[in-house]
Amino acid sequence: MVMKMNKKTIITISFAFVLGIIISLVSLSSANESKKETGKFSGTVMGFVDDVVTIEDENSVVYTCNATEMNFKVGENVTIEYSGILNENSVIKDCEVLDYEVVSSDVNSTDTGIPVSWQDNGIFKDFYVQAYNKLQTLTQDEKIGQLLLVRYPDSNQISTLGKYGFGGYVFFAKDFDGKTTEEVKNMTSSLQKAYKIPILTAVDEEGGKVVRVSSNSKLVPNKFRSPSDLYKDGGFVKIKEDTVEKSKVLNNLGLNLNLAPVVDVSTNASDYMYERTLQENTNLTSTYAKTVVEASKGTGVSYTLKHFPGYGNNPDTHTGSTTDNRSYDDIMKNDIPPFEMGIEAGAEAVLVSHNTVTNIDSANPASLSPAVHTILRNNLKFTGVIITDDIAMGATNGVSDVTVKAILAGNDLVITTDYDQSISDIKKALSNGTLNESQIDKAAFRVLAWKYYKMLIAENEK
Repeated sequence: MVMKMNKKTIITISFAFVLGIIISLVSLSSANESKKETGKFSGTVMGFVDDVVTIEDENSVVYTCNATEMNFKVGENVTIEYSGILNENSVIKDCEVLDYEVVSSDVNSTDTGIPVSWQDNGIFKDFYVQAYNKLQTLTQDEKIGQLLLVRYPDSNQISTLGKYGFGGYVFFAKDFDGKTTEEVKNMTSSLQKAYKIPILTAVDEEGGKVVRVSSNSKLVPNKFRSPSDLYKDGGFVKIKEDTVEKSKVLNNLGLNLNLAPVVDVSTNASDYMYERTLQENTNLTSTYAKTVVEASKGTGVSYTLKHFPGYGNNPDTHTGSTTDNRSYDDIMKNDIPPFEMGIEAGAEAVLVSHNTVTNIDSANPASLSPAVHTILRNNLKFTGVIITDDIAMGATNGVSDVTVKAILAGNDLVITTDYDQSISDIKKALSNGTLNESQIDKAAFRVLAWKYYKMLIAENEK
């Protein structure tokens, strides 16, 4: 039976339907409002841009809140009165600053003097006291030097290191070209004697397409194989054997940091990063990250998970900027797990890419994005050293004050070629208040703690 409705009936039903929607929306809004809370928390101002303040609390949790008509200064220690929802696992915080109070200084531990906000119970925690004591002996210039991982210069390498006291040098294939094992050992040994704090000696020895040391047959008879070839030949047993063998070679040459493995997930042969990956799914790539990190322990060589938060199918950042438009959920589900598993296995370092990941931070490359670093520190609970990809690459070499922005974002080490410019920019930022000395101190403290963890400084001081 077909029911006939007159015009009045239709209007009445329509009105009731609309009214129901309005009531539902009001109820939903009221429910959301009821979830909001008010409260206080204390921390250090890490950034204040466009009425948005970023604050790191004493547990190294980073919160980003709206702060209209406030006057925060980077480096201030503050107590915040807020309204909203604080969720340490969320990149965007639904938080509004109602008021704040500047406190005189960071609270110090009664027995060590180390600021409480630096004591994160992290991977290098057993060496925090030594690192903090060492930090107190350094000048501002020396602290700045520790934050730079510098491309090995073509000349005056020892005198330059002695002058600036870099955190380390990065070597490329041409720096080993034609050299014998003894010549490389003499080179690295001389560098370690050039400055009072031993340096990180870093290479990209991934295997396959990217080989710096094993490109020279005088050093290694055959080039190290790619992770995908090793996996297809003998699974993770081969991966483990290769990591141990590679580490022996690097350690013997005086090289103590490998900027590998690539733990980006890629199963598409057309991806730029495909050749350098395991070429397997997320689960297997996660096991790969875990295998390499665990196998590297005790070898004298640290390994670096890269390129956070996952390279995806993006083009080459060496030549220009790239934009990653994948959804946040997609990245967290498919790209983050290998980093997560590598960190749980004891990864000491993570290298951040220059891709602009729009659904995390559409305004900055990942390497310069506080939001990306928040995921790494908060969600993944990473307490090791965060390293930028080389800021001389095409995706970032046109960015003004790039070194300063890298430090503000949360990096501890900046890979740079133009160290003079980097040092100049940092000093300028310190003088005009863009950077606070406490930010330099904290990053240098973490680098020093890593060097104690690696027994670099301890061996040097025997």
